[in-house]
This record gives sequence, structure tokens and C-alpha cells, in this order.
Amino acid sequence: MIDPRDYRDRFPILGDCIYLINHSLAAMPAAAEDRLLEYARMWRERGIRSWGEGWWDMPMTVGDQIGRIVGGPSGSVVMHQNVTVAEMVVISCFRNPGRRNRVVYEEANFPSVRYLYQAQPELEVVAVEDDRAIVEAIDERTLLVPISHVLFKNGEIQDVAPIIRRAHEVGAYVVLDAYQSAGVVPFDVTELGVDFATGGSVKWLCGGPGAGWLYVRPDLAERLEPTFVGWQGHARPFAFEPELEYADGSARFLTGTPNVPALYAATAGYDVIEEVGVDRIRERSLALTSLLIELLDEAGLEVASPRTPERRGGTVTVRTPDHAAVHRELGERGIICDFRPDAGVRLGPHFYNTEDELRQTVAELADIVESGAYARHAGAAARF
Repeated sequence: MIDPRDYRDRFPILGDCIYLINHSLAAMPAAAEDRLLEYARMWRERGIRSWGEGWWDMPMTVGDQIGRIVGGPSGSVVMHQNVTVAEMVVISCFRNPGRRNRVVYEEANFPSVRYLYQAQPELEVVAVEDDRAIVEAIDERTLLVPISHVLFKNGEIQDVAPIIRRAHEVGAYVVLDAYQSAGVVPFDVTELGVDFATGGSVKWLCGGPGAGWLYVRPDLAERLEPTFVGWQGHARPFAFEPELEYADGSARFLTGTPNVPALYAATAGYDVIEEVGVDRIRERSLALTSLLIELLDEAGLEVASPRTPERRGGTVTVRTPDHAAVHRELGERGIICDFRPDAGVRLGPHFYNTEDELRQTVAELADIVESGAYARHAGAAARF
């Protein structure tokens, strides 16, 4: 079992507040600041030579580190700005799909993903109730199945294996959004047989913004041709040839100049996740979320997240009389969390949080609800 005291000094913000928003923006490792200083030093001292001394290759080399965390072989993961860009690259492989143009996903899919597919005029979107309904809705007209591994509102783990199996039976492709699972829920993209997987670094990977990632199943990477492509996806980018010739493998799924500083910062988080290990993090996460649920039950507060450990990600969602106002009052009491409309206040402890922090959080939450202290924030809105 992880002792959080072994790691807390690596995350400076933990000394200033109770930080339970790791499902949204995890605490920054102190090493991230050092990595950004290293980026600045490279730019200052090496200038344009930095491209040939590591910068240009970072979308692949950093992608390999993600691959080690999620089970992708070397060369199967590339880095992008965010999940929306990564999924647009995937969509661009299937232009003019003809009759097979259906996209099937769950109603609880993340809005940015939903918006992207809804905006494609050649695609017919079918949104269904849950993971079981996805299996039933997939048919020979289905082209893409872009699903969440863990739902963002309530932290529920989806049963993705039957979805992947059914999609492959009819020749459809699964795009697994692992943003809310990578770094806290163990999974292996190779074992799952998923076609594509996407995610980012903001949450449980402790990598910060601007470092999204895309896994492409190696056999698909050799034959698919994305039309949303840039010079990094060319076989010889610095030849500046006028015609496109795709790079080999997943490199062809790159676009333009990479977000180098974000990739520098992100590796600090990935290093910690690799060091601690996702299996150990999962064990610690389940212990913390189980304690949270127990404490919330004792306080008479309603839990909206799954109680079955196998179906629960790293987040516990709590229903309150006014989620926005309760969240604001918690923040004023030094407890950093968030809320989602029609869902509840979200509490996301990571491996470095302590049991005492959870006890204090639930005590404050119960007091806020019972005393009505939240009422002074009536009309509050989400700011993050």
C-alpha cells in the first residue's frame, strides 16, 4: 500500500489546501517547473539546434512513455494538443464513408467529443443510454464507436470489452477516450484490442495541459491515411517536398509543429506515475474512494458514483442542495474540488491524498449542507 507521506513533498500545492480535484487538474509535480526551465535553457543556449537535439522527436518519444503506461508498444502513441485534435485526426481517416457512416456512443460522453462528431456532416450520430445499449446499437452501418472508458460526471467505469468485440464483429472501429482512466485505472490497449485510444495529461497523469495523446493500433497505422495531417506526418518533413508522402506507422498521425513546452512539463507527471505504478495507484484510489463513500454515508449525504469497486474510477460524486454554491463554500474553506451540473460535487483523491483530508472534507461538506452556509453563494456558476 502506498504511504502518501513518501510523495507529498513532490507536489507543492498540497501544503496549501486539500486538493481533491485530481480528476480535473491534478497537482503539479515540482519537477515540472524544472522541466520547463530545461526547455527554456535549451531555447536560450541551443536555439534552433534544439529541434535536432530532441524537440522534433518529442511527439514520438513522449508518446512512448504514455505507451508504457497504457500498454501500447513503442511507436504506437503520438502526442497532440488535446483529445479533440486527436479524434479529428482519426475521423479524417474515414472521409466519404458512404452507407457505413454511423457513430455510436453513450449519452454521458464528454461534450467536446460529442460536439466534434455532431459537427461532421457526413456522419450520422446515435447517442444511447449506456455501455450495454452501445453494444445493442452497433450494426453493419456503424463506422466509429468513440466511447469514454470512465464517465466524467460520476466516475463510472464502462464495460468496454463487449463493445470492442461487437464493433469488430461488424467491422467498426472503437475510439477509447481514456482521459479519466489513464493513471488511475489499469488497462492495456493491446490486450483490449482497441483500434484507437485518446487521452490527455491534465488529470490523473499529473502532466498538465497541452499534452494530449493518440494511440493507433499498429496494423492500422500502416494502412490508414489521415487527411488531417501536417508536415510532421510526412515521410521526409525537412525535404519540404510539394506532395504528401505519409510517414511510416503512427508518425503519419501527426500534424504540425509540436507543443514542446507542454511535452517537457508532462514528462514530470509521467515519471511519477511510472515510478509509483498504476496498479498500486488503483489500490490506493479504491481505498480512498471507499473511505469517502463510507464517510458520506455516515454524514447522510447522497453518493452518485458507483459503489461497486469494479465499476468505480477515481472520482466520487456527491449530490447536494446546490452543487455550485456548495462547491464555492468548500473552496473558501480551503478544499479544492469541482461540480458538474445535474451530477453533483466531484471529489477526486489521488495517491498522495490522506485519509485525514477526506475526513475533514466530509465534515466540512456536512456542515455546509446542514447549516445552509452554501446559501450565500446562490447563483454561483462553474468557473472550471
